Amino acid sequence: MSSTFHVGQREYFPGIGAIPFEGRESDNPLAFKVYDAQRQIGGRSMAEHLRFAVAYWHSFCGTGQDPFGPGTRLYPWDQGSSALARAEAKADAAFEFITKLGVPYYCFHDVDLAPDADDIGQYRDNLAHMVTVAGRLQQQTGVKLLWGTANLFSHPRYMNGAATNPDFAVVARAAVQVRAALDATVALGGQNYVFWGGREGYACLLNTDMKREQAHLARFLAAARDYGRSIGFTGTFLIEPKPMEPMHHQYDFDSATVVGFLRAHGLDGDFKLNIEANHATLSGHSFAHDLQVAADAGLLGSIDANRGNPQNGWDTDQFPTDLYDTVGAMLVVLRSGGFGHGGLNFDAKVRRESTDPQDLFMAHIGGMDAFARGLEVAHALIERSPLEGWRAERYASFDSGAGAAFARGELGLEALCEHALVAGEPTVRSGRQEAYENLLNQYLLR
Repeated sequence: MSSTFHVGQREYFPGIGAIPFEGRESDNPLAFKVYDAQRQIGGRSMAEHLRFAVAYWHSFCGTGQDPFGPGTRLYPWDQGSSALARAEAKADAAFEFITKLGVPYYCFHDVDLAPDADDIGQYRDNLAHMVTVAGRLQQQTGVKLLWGTANLFSHPRYMNGAATNPDFAVVARAAVQVRAALDATVALGGQNYVFWGGREGYACLLNTDMKREQAHLARFLAAARDYGRSIGFTGTFLIEPKPMEPMHHQYDFDSATVVGFLRAHGLDGDFKLNIEANHATLSGHSFAHDLQVAADAGLLGSIDANRGNPQNGWDTDQFPTDLYDTVGAMLVVLRSGGFGHGGLNFDAKVRRESTDPQDLFMAHIGGMDAFARGLEVAHALIERSPLEGWRAERYASFDSGAGAAFARGELGLEALCEHALVAGEPTVRSGRQEAYENLLNQYLLR
């Protein structure tokens, strides 16, 4: 990536230059305290470990509107004379921001990048034009596309779903966007392609044939996969779980549900999971839980980094600042060998009350520092602390003898019972939860 930042026809974030690393003693709100992109941890730089990405939609499209009121932010790039002119200005603003922040990747939906249109030809032309613009900006700056996707949830045509819609005409119209978004992703060198089933579910079970809808979803995903491979997409297809909102119930409820769905339909060879922190907590799990389920299945692909508000049940998409969350996440990522094609995309938005341009920088700086500290602590816990030894010791009875034979599938129920008769009453062994939690704090505070 270029060491200088991009400025197009005008500078959209004047007075803010490239964000520096100043270390823990700095009080500069526009500087990194922990994230030092080139610092080596375990033989790889922080940038290589974390693979940060900026979300095009929240950062450059979201104006702060909520169910109770309109947006609070007026973007200078959203003032052109035509929709395409505004999209071009937004692209300049996006790449200025991304390069000033020093992030290597970005992510987009088709209609974030280009103006939407009901006319299919116009929609395709708009997206093709903006792919050319984005491609030029990528070449100039060195910024890369982590993943692309299609927005199959905002337009009224998708109110009853896209791939799971009971009207075949809607399913076919959704295919138009997926094909175009796949074309765009391939053209821009995208390393992944994401499906989020925002309206793939039901609002009312009385009018829903779940079995049929899920079968259609599997067929749609298979068709998209086949098309993507046919045009040269060699990256990973990702499914993003979420239990509900906007639908009453969504078919990609959580990691376990998606893993089961992919395996049931023979899709697990091409698809992995994109785990969003706030979606995991909405399903009643911790962020680390959903990551661990995906990792244990060999299907952890990428992360949408954010957090929710524990006092409500909404998908608030706040920037991540909880160090316990980031340590827990990076423990899973490091133990599973790193991201591969994936990364950490900030699917997060500044608060409605945050209206200054610098707020967007500070939000990303805070999130990047939080994950950088999570990386530091997780690596130290794995490599220098007794954590891994403690965990291994808890399961040592399965490493030899009858326990190992059981783990290999060599003992039936009768043999287990015979072992119990000989061994007698098991010794009570502490789980030592407090020791583990104290150890994490110990390393977090170093």
